[in-house]
Amino acid sequence: MKQYINTLLYRSSKLVALAATMTACTDSFLEQDPLSFYEPTATYSTESGLQSALTMCDKQLKTYILDGNWNNVGLATNYYLTDVGMYAKTDMGGGFQDNFDAKLTPTSGMSGGGDGNFMQRFWDQGFNAVKYANSVLSYVDKVQGLADDIRDAYKGRAYFHRAYAYYNLTLQFGDIPLITKLMTSPKQDYKSTSKEAIFKMLVHDLEFAVQHVPSQQNMSYIGMVNQEACMHLLVKCYLVTGEYAKAEQTATELITNHGLHLMLEPFGTWQPSGNEKTWKVTRNVVWDLHRTPNICHSANKELIMPIINSNDQNFTTYNIMRANFAHWSNSVIRDPHGLASPASNYARNNSNYNAELDWVRVAGRGIALNRTSYHYNKTIWNYDGETDWQDLRHNREVGNWMEMEDFKYNNPKSSWYGKNYQLYATEDYGNNGLGGPLVRKGDILCSDTIRSWYPTPLYQLYILDAVAEANQGANQFQGAQGKGCNGDMYLFRLADTYLLRAEARFYQGNASGAAQDVNAVRQRANAKKMYTTVTIGDIMDERARELYMEEFRQAEMARVSWCLAKSGKPDEWGNTYDINTWDKQDGTDLTGGSYWYKRCTTYNVFNRPYGKGQQGSQAFEYKVNKHNIFWPVPNSAITANNKADLRQNFGYDGYSDQIPMWTNWEEAVADEGGSN
Repeated sequence: MKQYINTLLYRSSKLVALAATMTACTDSFLEQDPLSFYEPTATYSTESGLQSALTMCDKQLKTYILDGNWNNVGLATNYYLTDVGMYAKTDMGGGFQDNFDAKLTPTSGMSGGGDGNFMQRFWDQGFNAVKYANSVLSYVDKVQGLADDIRDAYKGRAYFHRAYAYYNLTLQFGDIPLITKLMTSPKQDYKSTSKEAIFKMLVHDLEFAVQHVPSQQNMSYIGMVNQEACMHLLVKCYLVTGEYAKAEQTATELITNHGLHLMLEPFGTWQPSGNEKTWKVTRNVVWDLHRTPNICHSANKELIMPIINSNDQNFTTYNIMRANFAHWSNSVIRDPHGLASPASNYARNNSNYNAELDWVRVAGRGIALNRTSYHYNKTIWNYDGETDWQDLRHNREVGNWMEMEDFKYNNPKSSWYGKNYQLYATEDYGNNGLGGPLVRKGDILCSDTIRSWYPTPLYQLYILDAVAEANQGANQFQGAQGKGCNGDMYLFRLADTYLLRAEARFYQGNASGAAQDVNAVRQRANAKKMYTTVTIGDIMDERARELYMEEFRQAEMARVSWCLAKSGKPDEWGNTYDINTWDKQDGTDLTGGSYWYKRCTTYNVFNRPYGKGQQGSQAFEYKVNKHNIFWPVPNSAITANNKADLRQNFGYDGYSDQIPMWTNWEEAVADEGGSN
């Protein structure tokens, strides 16, 4: 069996010392490490020092994705402005997550905090990742006695970490500073570098990494950067730079020659739902593929690279169930006879507990930080007027997918105890004291459908909290899935590679070849419909079905918008996009904009009359501007760079196309001074 990264690396004394110094300044990419705390030439003079530095890169990668916020805001932030997700926590006051057009600015709304958004965090943590990678690159050539292949492997892994950070930073924030050196003195005269130039550098660096980082088959540990991860990220970058043939070739090499394949049958360790009496899962390959014990299992040949988060000593809170499940125990839900809160989270030692109605250990205590859109819930599973319930990713019969109607009332006070949830009253009931029924037939029984009524792909969200399982008194806040869950997750897996190759083929005019790749993913899921040709919309829908809560959806939508404009290929409606204007449009009308904007306003509620909701005094109005495809560069970064001007993104206060920026990455690197 493959082994996890040696946890001793995380506990070495050198790592502790290094971490104390390298994490001391996190407020701005411009701030410097206090060199008086340590002597870099001593710290990095040996291979063990390099190992510690590279381990910090690995640790930062996990920190970048998993923020440790117990409501999992970081990952959710990447879904708020997309075709498949939207902010849903209606009791959150003072936020801006419903109206990005009005409230998202360089000086406000960036950090969110609490249950808001983590946009500023992705800027800060992204540049932290860049800093750690640059630490390795700045000193690796100064370590004596390293064989050339070992030295190049260190460089390649550091290039990957930096490339992954810049891949997301650039697709989130657009034209940004390019930093490739470990700064030993303050530099406050950075210019922005164009996103086109940055991606050309990423291709250059990743091509080196692919040549020099070992394949997973030749590594003792799993979880470190491997050749396959470098190849996968390179495919994405090739697509951005318009090198479609190279993208297809690299994806084919990865799919064909690295011992990888899509998992087609159940495998590994069987882990049922939280309570089989309440919700039975019939073992299937899609369920097994997403169980924590199986992500890094030796039998999992679909894994390219994981984020390891299941070891006891170094896990980060990962409450994906809490963040994304509907608030099913909310008092805004009534039973058909008018009883509020007809379902609750009962501890197992509570007298009201019923093992057949133990929803908290099945679904967690959802707070609906991010909810799924109608498009994700309904449209993408419908073909020619028929809903595909046999697709394992949408299959209620095997237990992978849950509709709200699958829940059952578990409050003993309810006359509907043990019966399934209903959204609408089935009959008139009772007397309101005014000559009418307490509940009328057809009355909606959920007053907040934004937060408390939508289906869920359980297979993607369920994580067993093994520690809390021993606590019979755990209630809704300390329940098995209430908080504190931890589990491994995928950074990259082969299904994504197939869908990336489908894109590469589509941009080259090979829609039938693209369909073959999409069908490979669909066949594994047992989907009904297979394609003969595909549109870019078909590929994006398949990404939503397959990679929900795995990919950074908004960043990937920005990437595909860019690729579509560069390729000149039409979207699913026949629209084409100008490479010179796709990211420089303003307004909230439903015409124009990028492909990202078209999907957001067509497949989600943004900028439409029905894109509103209210719960109590908190009103939501879902608005998005065409320029919100990129988030604003934080004003704090602009003002800290006080000896030169950084570019603000189009549409935000401070934008000017007269501010110079680097359009050649080599010139941007040369401007930094020094050498790596």
